Amino acid sequence: MEKEDMKVLHKGEEEEMELQGYRLCRWRLALVGLGVLCTGGFLLLLLYWMPEWCVKSTCTRTTARDAEVVLLRSTDEFRRWFLARVRVMLAPGSNPFHSLDTQTTSPSSPSRSFPSSASPPLANGHTPHPSDGSPAQELLRKYADYQPTQIRYFTFHSTKYYWKDDVQNFEVLTGLGDLQISCYTLHSEHSAGLTRDQQQYRRLFFGVNEIAVKVPSVFKLLIKEVLNPFYIFQLFSVILWSADEYYYYAVAIVFMSVISIATSLYTIKKQYIMLHDMVAAHSIVRVSVCRANNDIEEILSTDLVPGDVLIIPSNGTIMPCDAVLVSGTCIVNESMLTGESVPVTKTNLPNPGERRDEGDSAYNTEEHKRHTLFCGTNVIQTRFYTGELVKAVVVRTGFSTAKGQLVRSILYPKPTDFKLYRDAYLFLLCLVAVAGIGFVYSIVLSVMNNVPAKTIVIESLDIITITVPPALPAAMTAGIVYAQRRLKNIGIFCISPQRINICGQINLVCFDKTGTLTEDGLDMWGVQRVENASFHLSESFAYKENLVKSQFVACMATCHSLTKIDGQLSGDPLDLKMFEATGWILEEATEEETSLHNRIMPTVVRPPKQLLPPEPAVSPEQDMELFELSSAYEIGIVRQFPFSSAHQRMTVVARLLGEKRMDSYMKGAPEVVASLCKKETVPQNFAEVLEGYTKQGFRVIALAHRRLESKITWHKVQNINRDHIETNMEFLGLIVMQNKLKAETPGVLQDLHRANIRTVMVTGDNMLTAISVARDCGMIPPQDTVIIADALPPHNGQAAKITWRYADKPSKASRLEEVNIGLEDVCYVDEPKTQELYHFAMNGKSFAVIAEHFPDMLQKLVLHGTVFARMAPDQKTQLIEALQGVDYIVGMCGDGANDCGALKRAHGGISLSELEASVASPFTSRTPNISCVPSLIREGRAALITSFCVFKFMALYSIIQYISVTLLYSILSNLGDFQFLFIDIAIILLIVFTMSLNPAWKELVPRRPPSGLISGPLLFSVLTQILICLGFQTLTFLWVQQQPWYTVWPPPTDACNLSSHINMSDHNNTEVDEHNIQNFENTSLFYVSSFQYLIVAIVFSKGKPFRQPSYKNWPFVVSALSLYFFLLFIMFHPVESIDQFLEIVCVPFEWRVKLLLIILVNAAVSVVVETFILDIILWKLVFSRDKQGSFGVTPAAPTPQAAIDLSWLCCSRKMPKARYMHLAQELSVDPDWPPKPTTTTEAKPRPENGSSYQFMINS
Repeated sequence: MEKEDMKVLHKGEEEEMELQGYRLCRWRLALVGLGVLCTGGFLLLLLYWMPEWCVKSTCTRTTARDAEVVLLRSTDEFRRWFLARVRVMLAPGSNPFHSLDTQTTSPSSPSRSFPSSASPPLANGHTPHPSDGSPAQELLRKYADYQPTQIRYFTFHSTKYYWKDDVQNFEVLTGLGDLQISCYTLHSEHSAGLTRDQQQYRRLFFGVNEIAVKVPSVFKLLIKEVLNPFYIFQLFSVILWSADEYYYYAVAIVFMSVISIATSLYTIKKQYIMLHDMVAAHSIVRVSVCRANNDIEEILSTDLVPGDVLIIPSNGTIMPCDAVLVSGTCIVNESMLTGESVPVTKTNLPNPGERRDEGDSAYNTEEHKRHTLFCGTNVIQTRFYTGELVKAVVVRTGFSTAKGQLVRSILYPKPTDFKLYRDAYLFLLCLVAVAGIGFVYSIVLSVMNNVPAKTIVIESLDIITITVPPALPAAMTAGIVYAQRRLKNIGIFCISPQRINICGQINLVCFDKTGTLTEDGLDMWGVQRVENASFHLSESFAYKENLVKSQFVACMATCHSLTKIDGQLSGDPLDLKMFEATGWILEEATEEETSLHNRIMPTVVRPPKQLLPPEPAVSPEQDMELFELSSAYEIGIVRQFPFSSAHQRMTVVARLLGEKRMDSYMKGAPEVVASLCKKETVPQNFAEVLEGYTKQGFRVIALAHRRLESKITWHKVQNINRDHIETNMEFLGLIVMQNKLKAETPGVLQDLHRANIRTVMVTGDNMLTAISVARDCGMIPPQDTVIIADALPPHNGQAAKITWRYADKPSKASRLEEVNIGLEDVCYVDEPKTQELYHFAMNGKSFAVIAEHFPDMLQKLVLHGTVFARMAPDQKTQLIEALQGVDYIVGMCGDGANDCGALKRAHGGISLSELEASVASPFTSRTPNISCVPSLIREGRAALITSFCVFKFMALYSIIQYISVTLLYSILSNLGDFQFLFIDIAIILLIVFTMSLNPAWKELVPRRPPSGLISGPLLFSVLTQILICLGFQTLTFLWVQQQPWYTVWPPPTDACNLSSHINMSDHNNTEVDEHNIQNFENTSLFYVSSFQYLIVAIVFSKGKPFRQPSYKNWPFVVSALSLYFFLLFIMFHPVESIDQFLEIVCVPFEWRVKLLLIILVNAAVSVVVETFILDIILWKLVFSRDKQGSFGVTPAAPTPQAAIDLSWLCCSRKMPKARYMHLAQELSVDPDWPPKPTTTTEAKPRPENGSSYQFMINS
């Protein structure tokens, strides 16, 4: 077996995985079984946690083709392992798209590739779905003369992978798209329907058409949750404590774990049910399909397969699959997918006919989405010819559909990689190492002192449970739960609580423009008509009487996709505003009218009577009807070519009542429309006028018109290609719309800039409009230059190139020479910084070219790219990934429309829309403006700092207790059960759950919290506090032994100078203290360590600048003060019952005073080290390096003198950690950066991956 037989699935895609084949091995299985028995089931747990160990220990390596088990590994940064069982099914053929009738009886090549002994135990009846067993057998009986083919497949993440012999790999069958069929073939070969046999045969491969979100049973979820390593460790601790008769804390931990598991199960189950309900609401419906013999049959939607021809009912339906329209038109609400509840008109897929010219491209759901009905979207209305049905060919079913993919991404999300969690595990490993030392130490000590074996085992293992606190998961979750509750109070809902911490690290936020930074709707600002190739003055109204019959108004009235639903006009907001500005009336044919004619009755638009100029009086002899016909001014819309972002335009063919010839009207992006018009009709100053509007932030749409030749008839129009119509147009003028900024936008962006958080705009709108909005809202300061990168793909043998130009002249161009990317230089902290002076802007096309041909240039561009315009939804996601590639922690804020992918990919995605699309986003804000962004970051920072505080506190708690126990072990003593109980419950749990309650600080500060636990200041903080506690406990331990009254256990009574406690000796003598708990060392260490827990809790409970100060957290203050009071009370006023309960012995008063002195000095040292040395000196020094490149924003707080004096310590020019800072450092010394506006950059291919480029100066 060759070792290199590793296959790659989904090569080059986001879900890329490596696959290795394995075959079960009996003797290995037996060995593992034996191991499981010997370890009491622990080995089984280990193999459950580690799928790769499981496979490697029970199987032997084999080729992928012969595998019984496949081991999968993701190729992303997480490198996760998965395993899947390979199953075998028998089918009459190997290709679902082959017609069974035409298959030859000789064995097909795939059947030869499977030896008959492939896998007997698996081959028995393993059909894809148990319910399909009978059809498979039935088909095999029906085609008994065909040799049945063995088909191997495995299921992973709700997707089936089939072995394909031709490519020697497993592949996914998605649907008709696999065939790469052309539009012509789709019409000619796939629009007739399938026979029942074909449908059954295909169902063997494609399975049931259902997006099945199985809600796991509570038992399954419980098992999965309980098998978490943390809970297993807790179980181990509980068993150990029970063996040691430490029942109380064991019960407390069990109680906490039960609550934690119950809440976790409740939320997980609730999310599954929500998702199940969202998906299942319309997943099973009855549908009509066309059979190959023109019969119409009603079946369940679950039986649909790719290739079925679906009849869309006239009253609409919810689509159960993805299908492409082959006849008729539909009006669809796609809010499920896009977040926009605007009805979209879907037309039938153009049939290039027999000619099959260049226009006949392969069908692609993305390219032909205007003709594709997506699963889960709501078809509101359909239009059809007489006797003709609205038909659609099923393209994809089940989880392969657009909705299925969305559900899969929610069911199987990528893990959120966050330094805090990785560091937490490292930290725990360190604690385990410390525990290991204690474990060995206690065994050696006990053996030397001849302690019984049972006691040795229990006490040694006890050391481990002391060092690794079992309450840690509950303590860590508390802060996040509180943050989630605070977010809910301000209207931000969170479906992924772990991401709250990550939001505290965000240092760049991408914003969608329309509906996020600006108001959703557009207002009509005015029109600027063109006549004889020159612009008129701009006018604010288009419904003047003298313009009623102009082509300009006719274009405004007809070029849209509006429709009437229940008598209400609805459609794109821009179209609505434009149509309303004309004051015209839209009338649609009813269903009855449509069925009376042999063609689609057109939608008709006409001006209201009062707008039409007065007609001459009618003489009695004139025919009244004829007159009415001639005076009526109506335009019928004959054919629509819907707006598509790829074409950036929309066209309609219309006919004026009574006219022979038809007219075509077009509206779209001004640059595109002008390029399709006759040169002589476009005004000379077109570019300047357009730039004038876009610079002011207006949204500009251009209109054009063309009179069609008389040979173009009604029927020809229905099948004509849009390219034939969209040429030689006459330019009509511009419509100017205004998109107002939301009132909160500038203020929020200013807050983010002050906090050194970069802001980026990513929009589908025009570039100049986007730049203007970016200037208006303060994203680009007025004095800064905007450099536009125009990239062109390779063309006619020329390399790809980027042309650089300035969007507009900055006010102080001369200062461009002093550009620097504000990376803070540690050595010159007190020097003023030069402002950053340039921003890059580019559109989606340029972004795609740069990403493909200039990958290393892209990283430099995103460092200063502020405006990304005309970006497609998948490009938004790519931009987020590019920013993450240079180590930014990226937030994304969008209105859920086309931002789904980006919202999901960002570290913190906030959707401003509460539609179903927001399921993809970790956060959803009820306030429909961006004011939620700073709130989320503030809460994230507070939650992150809380996590650090709790983690540090829990680490210190375990180490303090570890020190106490280790010191007491040396004299064969220990802490008493009730001492442990008092510390673990009264002190630790109370403090942990109240110290997490500090709310977030009022404003965002420029400083960012550390991202991981393994960072200088945090480690310094923990280690110094450990040393301080160790020092003072050791001092107490040794000093008590030096006291004149000290005696070894049992202590005599005269040590206590309180006569009332004379009976103490009787107590000591009567009840034998077999564990040697009651002694002077124990009592002294108990007092000192109890105060140490409270000291570190207060020292670690940081307030400003990320959280409100601790004194405002009253539950914490009350808890801490109560405990201080109680401890001082029992120390200076011993109460016999309490002393007996806690197993404390009576000590002289002067020793209590000395203990108080030790505690006070300990507190003072802890506070000084943490507050002064760490916060003021070291924190500033280390964080000045950790800070993000501040992009021209100087830190708000001046650096204290102490930091400047010590600045030489860290001036060794350390490389910045984040890649973007490293790049910024490189670029600050690059003489060719930023590119000058007169230059072109050409891609130069080089042998290695990537590209290099050179700057060329244009002459």
